[in-house]
Amino acid sequence: MGSASRCFSLQNSCNASSATGILYDPPLGFRFRSPIRKIVRMSATQTENPRISFESLPIKPPSHPTYDLWGVIKSALSEDAGDRGDVTCLATIPSDMEVEAHFLAKENGIIAGIALAEMVFHEVDPSLKVEWSQKDGDSVHKGLDFGKVYGRAHSIVVAERVALNFMQRMSGVATLTKAMADLASPAHILETRKTAPGLRLVDKWAVLIGGGRNHRMGLFDMVMIKDNHISIAGGIANALKSVDLYLEQRNLQMEVEVETRTIEEVDKVLDYASQTKTSLTRIMLDNMVVPLPNGDVDVTMLEQAVNLIGRRFETEASGNVTLETVHKIGQTGVDYISSGALTHSVKALDISLKIDTELALQVGRRTQRA
Repeated sequence: MGSASRCFSLQNSCNASSATGILYDPPLGFRFRSPIRKIVRMSATQTENPRISFESLPIKPPSHPTYDLWGVIKSALSEDAGDRGDVTCLATIPSDMEVEAHFLAKENGIIAGIALAEMVFHEVDPSLKVEWSQKDGDSVHKGLDFGKVYGRAHSIVVAERVALNFMQRMSGVATLTKAMADLASPAHILETRKTAPGLRLVDKWAVLIGGGRNHRMGLFDMVMIKDNHISIAGGIANALKSVDLYLEQRNLQMEVEVETRTIEEVDKVLDYASQTKTSLTRIMLDNMVVPLPNGDVDVTMLEQAVNLIGRRFETEASGNVTLETVHKIGQTGVDYISSGALTHSVKALDISLKIDTELALQVGRRTQRA
């Protein structure tokens, strides 16, 4: 493989976030080369890598007009490699050695990030072969060998941590989402914008894999009138009126949600909607789930608001949503339940990549992690 085809950026393109292109040569590691000015931008649902087709995935990543998923992968690899590459690999692993490494689940959960991990390995070295016995969204149990990668040892070890970091975080999000989604039924579970900076699409992809649904992707794809907007606008009716006028003047059609915190605010929204043609589609019922001293929650106010709204608008409950409370909230008749904890307090699922799987399992059993 010629050095030009090993460009760390996708195919012959180079990292748009840096003035310096980074060349990846497996036998030598990462090294800097002359400055590159070419900028490449792509949608998250597009790829120039012939090995990966988002359309063929069982659960596709959510769409975004500017997010560069390949750029995120490249940035993560560059962050790990620095300006010298993997000095340990360079010192210990012969450049022509080939090995087979296996993915081991070290706890029970929902696996996610398989497609993204495969993208990482192919970005580092397109000659690597990756095979899976599970797919994104499947359940795994502690000790399960659920996939393997084989090829140049140096390339596998370079890609290992970045691939696992994505998989572990995504699997943690998917595992919690699956648990919440099952308990919330018949309501649908949503995440929020409380995602890791730079990993918005990755976190929201994991929510889909876990059986949840996506809330708005960002500030651009849905109008969401929150408390600060209402305060600045001088009231909830004024805020709604301003949004309706803005959308009409620009001939825009998109979902509109308004946050309410009291039954009085719900009444004001319904009164406005009864007198005016509005673009409003959903009413958020924020913090209407009241925690009790015994650890339970009182959902009386939430039920009252849901009944008041009827089916005129979609409803969304927010606040005090946990694994312990989400089932009770879901029984109130609310359509959606949003939880920032799905992404802002995620516990990563423990996954490892091992060449000597027998020894890894032996150690795992000793520490009760396999």
